[in-house]
Amino acid sequence: MDETRRMPRDDEFAMPSLRLDGRVALVTGGSRGLGLGMGLALAHAGADVALAARSRDQLENAVALVEETGRRAVGLPTDVSDIEGVRAMVQQTVATFGRLDILVNGAGINIRKPADGFTEADWDRLIAVNLKSVFFACQEAARVMRTQPEISGRTRGKIINLGSLSFEIAVPNVALYVASKGGMRQLTKALAVEWAADRINVNAIAPGRFWTAMTDAVFSNAELYESAVGVIPWGRPGIPADLAGATVLLASDASNYITGQTIVVDGGWLAGGGVKG
Repeated sequence: MDETRRMPRDDEFAMPSLRLDGRVALVTGGSRGLGLGMGLALAHAGADVALAARSRDQLENAVALVEETGRRAVGLPTDVSDIEGVRAMVQQTVATFGRLDILVNGAGINIRKPADGFTEADWDRLIAVNLKSVFFACQEAARVMRTQPEISGRTRGKIINLGSLSFEIAVPNVALYVASKGGMRQLTKALAVEWAADRINVNAIAPGRFWTAMTDAVFSNAELYESAVGVIPWGRPGIPADLAGATVLLASDASNYITGQTIVVDGGWLAGGGVKG
């Protein structure tokens, strides 16, 4: 009987490791907020980390935080709306660490306007950062990953796209953002299906309302805070560390049979339908 076509033995049901020792991760939007939080989670699990972002000063601080975990880190000043820069970012990661095992597409922007107020320039800028850059980063990373030996004999690479609850819901005045994130969700599925044969997993994480520098104006205001968290069953906004578990899971061997999926991390908001308790 073909050894690959048999029922697994009882002694083969061991828990796959959540450790990432010896692996290399690249995180875009990695200088602060959720991207930095995901980069730190990967480093604490054992990965060396390349962080890409526009601000050199913020990257220096982020690199120092990752190095405090005992892992190697490098900052890559990158404008992800420049596709040649995206390709260079991937190649610089490989040149620095010798391989690339994990890509986190964490960079993103938002523009708030009524739908009939958006301009073509708004569209081009937002789609370039939130969707176009994601596709070409995935493409370049996959070209590297499929040439590498399988990790633990099971996978050649892990790609994690940072989405939002706009994968599932829409709110006023962010039509372009919702469009870009909807595109990311379908792109995640399409690449997962196409690259499964290459043993490259492609998944997404959809955070709910998180307290970062981008949302500080909301959560530092007592009245706005109460309104924002009133729809969250957990009773508080998320913080970057709340993404650590999902990030490490999707980057590790424990998720080798998970692909094309989205993990929602929102304190129960979506499950509750946005209804105040």
